[in-house]
Amino acid sequence: MKKKNAKNDFKIGGYTVKPGESQTLELRVGMLYTHTPISIPVRVVSGKREGPRLFVCGAIHGDEINGVEIIRRLLAHKSLKKLRGTLVAVPVVNVHGFIAHSRYLPDRRDLNRSFPGNENGSLTSRLANLFTQEIVDKCTHGIDLHTASGHRFNLPQIRAYLENEETFRLAQTFGSPVIVNANIRDGSLRQAAVDGGKPFLLYEAGEVLRFDEFSIRLGVAGILSVMRVLGMLRGRPYKSRFQPFVAYSSTWIRAPQSGVLRVDCSLGSLVSKGDRLGRISDPMGEGEKEVTAPTEGVIISVLRLPLVNKGDAVFHLARLKGSKGDPGDLALAEEWDPEEDYPKLD
Repeated sequence: MKKKNAKNDFKIGGYTVKPGESQTLELRVGMLYTHTPISIPVRVVSGKREGPRLFVCGAIHGDEINGVEIIRRLLAHKSLKKLRGTLVAVPVVNVHGFIAHSRYLPDRRDLNRSFPGNENGSLTSRLANLFTQEIVDKCTHGIDLHTASGHRFNLPQIRAYLENEETFRLAQTFGSPVIVNANIRDGSLRQAAVDGGKPFLLYEAGEVLRFDEFSIRLGVAGILSVMRVLGMLRGRPYKSRFQPFVAYSSTWIRAPQSGVLRVDCSLGSLVSKGDRLGRISDPMGEGEKEVTAPTEGVIISVLRLPLVNKGDAVFHLARLKGSKGDPGDLALAEEWDPEEDYPKLD
């Protein structure tokens, strides 16, 4: 009997997924002190034909849950029946944090500052090492799904290393309103991917522990568009209503004093230098100070919690200087309708 060619088998964590197969498997992380095993759930969808190997992951920070729903909808999409290449979907990377509704792992370390990890290190470092070896190193491209943290809400945006031409092309394909050329943080998953020569996108949208329908739909459509451009799926990328605004730098605007914040601008607003973004006063209404824009730009993140201490980051501004595109229509950000402002997923 003629042996089947195992060249295109996808091997991960002791499992083998053959072309045309789809498997849900578990990457064993270790044991809890209750003697309960804990693992990372992974869905591998392998196309019959060879092609790129894309990993898509969510909840590296356990309380950032938009990505979990994005991946659930992605896996249910009918176009995957004709997939070319391999999709590795990891909806919940930080299982510990996801269970506890926490950003961190039990050792209080940030997983997204711990890559590529160490198999002999802390719990966080060992998890990062496992993810790097079993997923990052075995794929050709990556997309990491995040939300804002610390009571903030992020305008849907792609953060990426835009000096890489392929990464820039995929970022534009995604269809988010804003693309930010972001410095690579030491120990981040993005650094591990870029160091491995892999085009990598980080999608930021919404807030912790809440689903945002518009951000989710845009995320699903963006991933499908990237897969189509890579030749993994048939068809053309979704046509977004947005011509992405490309920002080559951004800055955090911090509270000039402690007190109660009242926000005077909208997420996605185009602002000029000196524009009032908000006001802060004490509960008695005394000693009010304005929060103003230090330069022209687009508001890409807003603090939702009105109680602030001096120095707290309250707005994130994508700078206009040196940037590309017209950000004017982003001022309607808080009025976007997921039913009308983004294409239905066919």
